[in-house]
Amino acid sequence: MSPDPIAETVASLMPKAKAELTELVAFKSVADFDQFPRSESEAAANWVADALRAEGFQDVALLDTPDGTQSVYGLLPGPEGAPTVLLYAHYDVQPPLDEEAWTTPPFELTERDGRWYGRGSADCKGGVLMHLLALRALKANGGVPVTVKVIAEGSEEQGTGGLERYAEEHPDLLTADTIVIGDAGNFRVGLPTVTATLRGMTLLRVRIDTLAGNLHSGQFGGAAPDALAALVRVLDSLRAEDGSTTVDGLTGDEVWDGLQYEEDDFRRDAKVLEGVRLVGSGTVADRIWARPAVTVLGIDCPPVVGATPSVQAGARALVSLRVPPGVDAAEATKLLQAHLEAHTPWGAQVTTEQIGQGQPFRADTTSPAYAAMAAAMGEAYPGEEMQYAGQGGSIPLCNTLAALYPRAEILLIGLSEPEAQIHAVDESVSPQELERLSVAEALFLQKYAAS
Repeated sequence: MSPDPIAETVASLMPKAKAELTELVAFKSVADFDQFPRSESEAAANWVADALRAEGFQDVALLDTPDGTQSVYGLLPGPEGAPTVLLYAHYDVQPPLDEEAWTTPPFELTERDGRWYGRGSADCKGGVLMHLLALRALKANGGVPVTVKVIAEGSEEQGTGGLERYAEEHPDLLTADTIVIGDAGNFRVGLPTVTATLRGMTLLRVRIDTLAGNLHSGQFGGAAPDALAALVRVLDSLRAEDGSTTVDGLTGDEVWDGLQYEEDDFRRDAKVLEGVRLVGSGTVADRIWARPAVTVLGIDCPPVVGATPSVQAGARALVSLRVPPGVDAAEATKLLQAHLEAHTPWGAQVTTEQIGQGQPFRADTTSPAYAAMAAAMGEAYPGEEMQYAGQGGSIPLCNTLAALYPRAEILLIGLSEPEAQIHAVDESVSPQELERLSVAEALFLQKYAAS
């Protein structure tokens, strides 16, 4: 690390940051209260609120958002006339999936091979700590030169839109000159990166019904329409032979002209098995940042263990469609619904239900804030130049903030580089990345205030 006093201060704070992240990761703050207790999310929200109060934030509040979750807000006034910067992260996390598959317990922060493992360590409880470290470093070195607002969301992973709707109902609350979204990640460990685009998404539940009830497959199979077989055919229609997404009326030939993702690197990051081909056409960057992508997230059908010889009367699936910048998510939703209905065979009854949606996002990378961030990252990562990348994931709040505050500059940084394996088993964060990005954010706030 640089001998810069900001860097020295952040380095000295890392043991405390590890202890705090251990506390925060321990909360099972999955915002699906059918699976996890609401009290776990509420405890995490209170932890964040207490941390903001300890740093001198004013007006700290737990905001009850329309989806039944809480977002945490706080205001740290800066010098008179200073610009306002909104720092965003979220404290809710994805479910741990198969807890038995984790090398160490998902809700216990564990150090192994130079990384800290635990659900939310990178996505995005680590982002909360990144913001705190940056502000602490500034306070120890002359003070925070801007007015800071912090918002920590409680349901980002669920895509239920609580904070977006709350912000729309209270448009003055999050107003800022610049917004730093701490929920993205470097393209690779040690390579400073801002995310310039995000794909949007739509989430549909599709159900197919064919019979009044299950039937004996020996007595009726061969003529009785099988709802599960119909569903399989519908889902298969969403992909071409090479695996490309094929939704009727939705184009899929866009090209990414920025930072490229080498195929060998992608295969390694994605842990693709030997001999298995990647799906789609074009460059990897085209496929994951610039084009639509459909994923079947789940299917309700009998498990193999305990299955009976039956023709299935009904079956359903949860289908996700990621949509690139330039495509309206609402229009993509209509196209996906129409496609599912049109490709349902045998006259089977089909119903679709939209349960989530978020618009894609494209940042203005020519703004003064981006120049300040490039200079800050160059100092925090000596010898490296800031890169611009896309991200296949969605952060619906970005578009809400862009619509509410069209003059605000929005930057996306964070700890979710490929090795972090966010949303997967054995999620982890690089403490070196946490340290360097905290330094970069602190330097950014200094440089932005002076610009």
